Amino acid sequence: GVPAAERERVFERFVRLDEARTRDDGGAGLGLAIARDVAVRHGGALTVREAAAGGALFELRLPAPPGGG
Repeated sequence: GVPAAERERVFERFVRLDEARTRDDGGAGLGLAIARDVAVRHGGALTVREAAAGGALFELRLPAPPGGG
């Protein structure tokens, strides 16, 4: 999961919460920042909260296109 105090921070560029991971292990800390930016630019949102079964639940919401199609 993502600790409550860190939930907004995961959307910042180059932020990686797992200090044990190196850049060689994968990830530059850009994916969630890019995903949120794309969502916002399309009138949507990307959020994170605690999942009912434990762990993190990321939710992407985008508006329906005009005409509902």
